[in-house]
Amino acid sequence: FGNSLTAAYGLDVEEGFPNRIQLKIDSLNLDYTVINSGLSGETTAGGLNRLDWVLSQKVDVFVLELGGNDGLRGIPLAETRKNLQAIIDMVRSKNPETEIVLAGMQIPPNLGTDYTTEFKNIYPDLAKKNEVALIPFLLEGVAGIPELNLEDGIHPTVEGQKIVAETVWQVLKPILK
Repeated sequence: FGNSLTAAYGLDVEEGFPNRIQLKIDSLNLDYTVINSGLSGETTAGGLNRLDWVLSQKVDVFVLELGGNDGLRGIPLAETRKNLQAIIDMVRSKNPETEIVLAGMQIPPNLGTDYTTEFKNIYPDLAKKNEVALIPFLLEGVAGIPELNLEDGIHPTVEGQKIVAETVWQVLKPILK
């Protein structure tokens, strides 16, 4: 459940990390189906507004990858935090058994050190508070490396998506039974 990073912006959806996770799941004969609920341009507020639709089906594991667009747009950090918390609360209220994985995000420092640092800290703070699994930084090993990103410098290339899939898999694998 995310934004353009989950939706594999600029690539065929099969090349994105959600599909690569499905391939890993299939290779291990695990009984899970990945539903790619990525929407380009999505903010935490937009995600909160469309969450009911996603939760209309049973969800065993919910990977929450939102907030990057909030940070790039300079949305107040309290609002981003509140929306992410509301999403976690809605997932839990719909099905308390759902395992939640929160994908941490970082943003460039153009909005200042205080904003950038506090933005980065939202994710570990919420993961700890809610006792959910945390991917420390979704784009670890990809962000800032030109050859692993499209020309916009934000969205991973096919090779970048492979690295993102491995980053997600390291946190997701122990959760899948």
